[in-house]
Order: sequence, then C-alpha cells, then structure tokens
Amino acid sequence: MPSIKIENNPPETRLGELGVRRWPTWSCGVSSFPWTYDESETCYILEGEVTVTPQGGEPVRIGKGDLVTFPPGMSCTWDVHVPVKKHYTFG
Repeated sequence: MPSIKIENNPPETRLGELGVRRWPTWSCGVSSFPWTYDESETCYILEGEVTVTPQGGEPVRIGKGDLVTFPPGMSCTWDVHVPVKKHYTFG
C-alpha cells in the first residue's frame, strides 16, 4: 500500500514551483472523521495539528508547515487535534 509522503517545512521556492499559494483552502475544527482519497491529494498545512491513520496502517502526525501527499485509494481516519487550515490540490 502506498504511504503518506511528508516534506517538513519545504523552502518557499518549492512551494512556489508547485503554485501552493494559488491552491484553494480548506478548514476544519477539532473533530474526527473517516476519509477516502479517490485520487491523490497534495496539501500544505497552514495551521493546526492532525493525526491521519490509514486503514490497516500506522498513525501519521502532520502539522503547520508540512507539505503532504496522500495516495489515491487510501482510506483513513482524520483526527484533528488543533483546528486545521490547508491549501490543497487533487491529481
């Protein structure tokens, strides 16, 4: 099973190459919910702290400054510990 990829605090040049600042944003308060990725998603965490637990896998903690890629077909549970805001793109 493909894994979650995390780049901790990537340089602004990397974010610029990807066009992160032009991606839409999504926010969520403290909560827990299931999610399945139909296609890959790349997101950049602007604020907050989350634990994402892939079905049958180990929990992954992500937070402010992380650039994260979720593989297509992954089912997981999001546990939002601190309200999160992120830029995101699919595909």
